[in-house]
Amino acid sequence: MKVVVIGAGVVGTACAWYLAKAGHEVTVVDRREGAGLETSFANGGQISPCHAEPWANPSVLPKVLKWLGREDAPLLFRWNRWDPALWAWGLRFLANCPRSRAEINTERTLRVALYSRICLGQLRAETGILYDQQIRGILHVYRDGAEFEHACRAAQVMIRHGLRRQPRTPAECVAIEPALAAVQGELAGGIYTPDDESGDAHKFTRQLAVMAAARGVEFRWSVPIQGLVRDGDRVAGLATEGGTVTADAYVLAAGCDSPLLARPLGLRLPIVPAKGYSVTVPVANHAGAPFVSITDDEHKMVYSRLGDRLRAAGTAEMAGHDRSLNPVRARLILENARRLFPDGGDFERAEPWAGLRPVTPDSVPLLGATPLRNLWLNTGHGTLGWTMSCGSGRVVADLVSGLRPDIGMDGLGVERFASYL
Repeated sequence: MKVVVIGAGVVGTACAWYLAKAGHEVTVVDRREGAGLETSFANGGQISPCHAEPWANPSVLPKVLKWLGREDAPLLFRWNRWDPALWAWGLRFLANCPRSRAEINTERTLRVALYSRICLGQLRAETGILYDQQIRGILHVYRDGAEFEHACRAAQVMIRHGLRRQPRTPAECVAIEPALAAVQGELAGGIYTPDDESGDAHKFTRQLAVMAAARGVEFRWSVPIQGLVRDGDRVAGLATEGGTVTADAYVLAAGCDSPLLARPLGLRLPIVPAKGYSVTVPVANHAGAPFVSITDDEHKMVYSRLGDRLRAAGTAEMAGHDRSLNPVRARLILENARRLFPDGGDFERAEPWAGLRPVTPDSVPLLGATPLRNLWLNTGHGTLGWTMSCGSGRVVADLVSGLRPDIGMDGLGVERFASYL
């Protein structure tokens, strides 16, 4: 079967890999000049089912109200913009905040994330792919005692669904990652997820694209996409500036651009962009950079060691498709990194970056079939695109092939947003 994948980020490239492995003739189309140059370029680096707790949960509303008007807020909504899509998304976000909904969404996200971690391990064993990976777990650290207690309670939900989360004292946190010694006195505790990983998503995506091309996948770079062409209950082609690309099936893996491509087909995807920031710091001769990936929940920050670099990333700014780098928020990332790891690297040479992440109101990705019989979705992964990429790619490849995926698909498709169809 001929399959076109729209988007060559880590999600689209992984999907192309699994489609080719299943025997399909695959073409990937992307407007950029190479793989992984958008959301996957400089993200936090964590492969983290431990982040499966959705943004929409009972504890988030008081925090959002507290952060209103603060340019340095970890989660910043620019409600002063008239953006109907953002306001509609916000109402659905609120509807998913009750504890009962949050627990359902946690299970759905974990289902994909844990499966994806297995798929990544299998891919790594099969191919030997290298991407500055660290298989040392992820350590969440907390300064506020109440926040730590809340996190321990939330951990019980994830433990029930198969994720190992281990509460740790401040001293035990430092034993796991000695680079935290300078702030041990500030810590209330930590939660360690020993099975989680970290690595360079951009390097992974580039390497996987090379391996996919060796399997016969055709990558068409620097191709501006004009839209999908509908013919009744199916997609007839992908219109580009270079002509129409036709296939038997189409996979929409275009991240934040997915709703823009789906809407002319009559399909409204409840995805909005959330701009995240990162800085990449050369470690050089500095001894204080961590090897175990760290999540600082108070500041909504993550830290990953990528070879001779330290990646610090975090915050979310809901400001539409604006990709510009806000210097205030970039400086916040750098200052938080310097405070947590004073000898973590050459902070004067830090490279800032900002990118958009495709977020659904329930933090669960959109995977699987659509009302158009040959269009499939693999999008809306939010901050967990790197975490879920292999599992999502495998699931969608199975569905396109007419196979039953290894995990249940209930609650993962667009049908859960029935009013958007």
